[in-house]
Amino acid sequence: MATDPRRKTESARGAGTVKAPWRQQLASYVDHHRKVARDSAQRLWRTPVASVMTWTVMGVALALPVALLLLLTSVQGVSAGWESSARLTAYLSLDTSLDAAQGLRAEFAGDSRVAEVELVSRDQALAEFKNASGLAEALDYLGENPLPHTLLITPEEAVRTQSGVESLSQFVGGMEDIDRVQVDLGWLQRLNALTDLLARAVWALSLLLAAAVVLVIGNTVRLAIENRRDEILVAKLVGGTDAFVRRPFLYTGAWFGLGGGIVAWTLLQISLWWLSGPIETLAGLYRSDFSLQGLSIDGALALILVAMLLGWLGAWVAVKRHLDDIEPGEIAGG
Repeated sequence: MATDPRRKTESARGAGTVKAPWRQQLASYVDHHRKVARDSAQRLWRTPVASVMTWTVMGVALALPVALLLLLTSVQGVSAGWESSARLTAYLSLDTSLDAAQGLRAEFAGDSRVAEVELVSRDQALAEFKNASGLAEALDYLGENPLPHTLLITPEEAVRTQSGVESLSQFVGGMEDIDRVQVDLGWLQRLNALTDLLARAVWALSLLLAAAVVLVIGNTVRLAIENRRDEILVAKLVGGTDAFVRRPFLYTGAWFGLGGGIVAWTLLQISLWWLSGPIETLAGLYRSDFSLQGLSIDGALALILVAMLLGWLGAWVAVKRHLDDIEPGEIAGG
């Protein structure tokens, strides 16, 4: 029996309609995510007090370690500037002539471990001391200049370690006409060791507060799961997958993280504005250009993304822990 071509075409068209193209499936998937995200945000706005409290807790927990890291970064930046000027001071013997001092300067300048050498002559040192001390008239009564020629030796950056500076100091001190060598790097090494210790402490505090944020979000999402228990049971009864049921809570955690990140950034900006004036005044008294560095745009975005990730992680932990306990058999048993 012959088959009608039109019927075959309609049958093929119907089969194509039943099986949606991958683009249509992707659009449906994205549309569902958008609806779930919007519904999760609306649920948070319906409970503003609880949401603001959670955002505030997250903001404080995130702002504290970030503020300490910014402070350490500023201190390390200043100490790096001090390290560039750390140097050895070599005092020459009083009977060393200026020509001999200039020869030593040239010899040290040719050493690969030395970045810069500055010669301060006896007359120049005495003139600077007169201007700095205010004892010019008293010093005029001296029969001769008691100050020696001085070499200010700045090591190369690779040599600014304890062993490197000690080796260079021994080399300089062993040269003829060198009376004494003073090293000015010990205090800076102690400062760097202290900042490294504080940096590790701040990172440990950051990990603890991040864990606290995850637990806070997990507990909040757990309460949301209990409040929507019947809705979850119905969704599972009609064939909803775990991913389908889990998705709204994951978006809830991400929205909590977004709000917490914005609160943390706001707290950091307010703290920076409040402290910048007194810090600049204190730095000016010590003739320093130290200032607190705030978050850049990239840093602010990174803070918000990390906050959203922590919120999502807390929600995922809560859903993984409590969603398996809700099964459709509860309705039948009830």
